[in-house]
Amino acid sequence: MTETQAPRAYQIRTFGCQMNVHDSERLAGQLEDAGYAPVEDGAKPDLIVFNTCAVRENADNKLYGTLGHLRPDKVANPDLQIAVGGCLAQKDRGEIVKRAPWVDVVFGTHNIGSLPTLLERARHNAEAEVEILESLETFPSTLPARRESSYASWVSVSVGCNNTCTFCIVPALRGKERDRRPGEILAEVEALVAEGVLEVTLLGQNVNSYGVEFGDRLAFGKLLRAAGAIDGLERVRFTSPHPAAFTSDVIEAMAETPNVCHQLHMPLQSGSDRVLREMKRSYRSARFLKILDEVRAAMPDAAITTDIIVGFPGETEEDFQATLDVVEQARFSSAFTFQYSIRPGTPAATMPDQLPKAVVQERYDRLVELQNAISWEENKKIVGRRVELLVAAGEGRKDAETHRMSGRARDGRLVHFTPGGAQVRPGDVVETVVTYGAPHHLVADGDLLSHRRTRAGDNAEAGLRPKTSGVTLGLPGFGAPAAQPEPMSGCAL
Repeated sequence: MTETQAPRAYQIRTFGCQMNVHDSERLAGQLEDAGYAPVEDGAKPDLIVFNTCAVRENADNKLYGTLGHLRPDKVANPDLQIAVGGCLAQKDRGEIVKRAPWVDVVFGTHNIGSLPTLLERARHNAEAEVEILESLETFPSTLPARRESSYASWVSVSVGCNNTCTFCIVPALRGKERDRRPGEILAEVEALVAEGVLEVTLLGQNVNSYGVEFGDRLAFGKLLRAAGAIDGLERVRFTSPHPAAFTSDVIEAMAETPNVCHQLHMPLQSGSDRVLREMKRSYRSARFLKILDEVRAAMPDAAITTDIIVGFPGETEEDFQATLDVVEQARFSSAFTFQYSIRPGTPAATMPDQLPKAVVQERYDRLVELQNAISWEENKKIVGRRVELLVAAGEGRKDAETHRMSGRARDGRLVHFTPGGAQVRPGDVVETVVTYGAPHHLVADGDLLSHRRTRAGDNAEAGLRPKTSGVTLGLPGFGAPAAQPEPMSGCAL
């Protein structure tokens, strides 16, 4: 690139869970280090990167359909580069360029650090580059990352998964669990906080098995307590734990560490012990409910969310009723509910007694109806309660129409509030009183009780986001990021 040439503009399109969203932050960081710049609104990119998911239903159809729409753009502009990475790339490998030969680069989950090199090689050789590694090449957190948010950040504690759930393809695509050292994790958190970040979410496929690799089964609870000692870090969350590995020391750390939020995402998957055995989920419903009782005894205000799969092969009406019974007892604040669908390469894909779509749909509708009723009942109990909100960007789809803003309470609930005349920005912290509870959100239409302007709010107002340089860190720098989507649950099971 000469001094007069503009940097090549990139766009990253992310599908899937929190892992994918955080990987996209790393992809953005690498591309910017390599001289690329995020595409401006309304402009056409020189590079489009798809970070894909293989867990969600019809993920492959969505990708190949989107690639098909891009073919005319590639024909019109041969210099446009298209790259496909993530879980679907790890699974489909060379099949992608067979079905979409206009794709320039395919890379897997284990070598996201190779993207800039592969792009340059594809440009030089004028042919597609496909590189899929079978094991992790570089721990992702050693890579630079352009952060999505000025006020809340993901921090990986581990990658991969050692579980063998029969419905899940993640271990085959992400590999065995690899744990980061606590000092590396805390150094990354401290560097983010130094630039104004107020909230971190500790991220792993199974966070409460963290430490097994280096011989400390109590490491995750210790990590939560250590995060509590970081000055300026106001909120700590984590996702996702596994009920089989959940221990009392983690509950104690949550309850005793002031900045650890009283929010827990605990995947149930099924309330039927028979189905849990078929899923190879190494806990039973009584154990699951006992954990919830222990959490609520220590933190009565805790909000607990979950994942549930409906229609697993062989699920009977009796099995499904057991799920409804557990949901009734658990009183989840919300649930991510999924209809089972076959994932090639998983043991469940070849199990007998795959259920008809109509049966799965009918059960799914009943579960959603029950959970919505419970969520609404639980949210109504919060009306009149004072809540502290970290103001968010893009969480309220109707905020412009209703003249509200949105934020997350400490328990993770979404609250739409009326700022009045206050000049509130994303990243600021406000206190208000809940005036209405709906099934999926709360409303606070009264006057603000307090409004604290923050450095994160200053950065959000200026359009600045942190960029961490990897495990060696130093202080993050700042710049304008590419837009990223909100993550969805469903991968970290």
